[in-house]
Amino acid sequence: MSGHIRRRGANSWELKFDVGVDPVTGKRKIRYHSFKGTKRAAKIELARLITQHAAGQSVDPSKTTVAEFLTRWDDWASTHLSAKTLERHRLAVRHHIVPNIGGLPIQKLRPVHLVELYRRLQQSGGQDGRPLAARSVSYAHRLLHRALGHAVVWGVVTQNVATVVSPPPAPDSEMAILTKDQIGAVLRHLNGRTLRPIVSFLLSTGCRRGEVLALRWQDVDLEKGIVRIEHSVEQTKAGLRVKTPKTKAGKRTVTISPWLIAELRALHARQQEQRLKLGMGRVSGDSLVFARWDGKIRSPHWLSKNFAAAMKTLKIGCKLHALRHTHVSQLIAAGLDVLTISRRIGHASAAITLDVYGHLFTNTDARAAAIIEAAFIKVL
Repeated sequence: MSGHIRRRGANSWELKFDVGVDPVTGKRKIRYHSFKGTKRAAKIELARLITQHAAGQSVDPSKTTVAEFLTRWDDWASTHLSAKTLERHRLAVRHHIVPNIGGLPIQKLRPVHLVELYRRLQQSGGQDGRPLAARSVSYAHRLLHRALGHAVVWGVVTQNVATVVSPPPAPDSEMAILTKDQIGAVLRHLNGRTLRPIVSFLLSTGCRRGEVLALRWQDVDLEKGIVRIEHSVEQTKAGLRVKTPKTKAGKRTVTISPWLIAELRALHARQQEQRLKLGMGRVSGDSLVFARWDGKIRSPHWLSKNFAAAMKTLKIGCKLHALRHTHVSQLIAAGLDVLTISRRIGHASAAITLDVYGHLFTNTDARAAAIIEAAFIKVL
């Protein structure tokens, strides 16, 4: 019986070992485990697991319940997923999945069980027995699809039953986009307030809220008119943490307009004056651009809450993310190509941009016809 370890993070490892041949399929059976600690400790744990299996003391997959497997899968998730995603996963497992199908042996889980699960959640899976939103049901489905995919890879089950089941369709929600008049009204309303430069930045760059709150002055080059997006703030019940983008495309350089440059210069001057008055010293490169009065990081929840309050006062029905949508819609309306837009807003691929904003590109079709006409008229 053999095995090996593979590094998965700064202090986490994947333990993999051979447990023999499946008598039915004739294929090698492999077990996987996640482990946190030193490399030496990981080797010791791998040896213990191999010895345990050889002695017949390891867990029999045929007796493993859905709840037990999800507990083990959580070990993998805790070293591979962001804290926010892990928090959402655990809530869905605890409130929606385990109470309904947690006691089923995972090898006896069938598509019909998932169909019944989604129906039950839609009827009474919410708080106090209220219906659970279709989007939340879809989230539970995606979680199960991912976890059961690992169950197949790890040899616990032979089929991912979530692949043959579809969750209830989530209704399409209309994408909120601010009009030019509304943009003007919002900026005038926020003039002189803490939110003004943050909202200006989001409208001008299409950045996410976590990205703007993690921005440092050393990431901003006002002479060249560029900002480097290299970090993001994540908020969970455990608090705030700064992380790097989850995809390569998320780490990017964005060109900013002269208007935004002027706003940032004014903000820097105000921040400098305030810090000196408070005896905090001058603004340094690692100082946050949109920091609290004491220089500490602002929470994403604070930003969304205060923006919502401002929109309520103006009687404009939109959330903070509408600023990102508005930025993209302006670029599309101006005829900018989808690849450039995708790179600017940090999507992993242009396909994602088209999936989210594809319907807006229909507005540019008349311009496409005009371009073809201009090209052909020269040769006719």
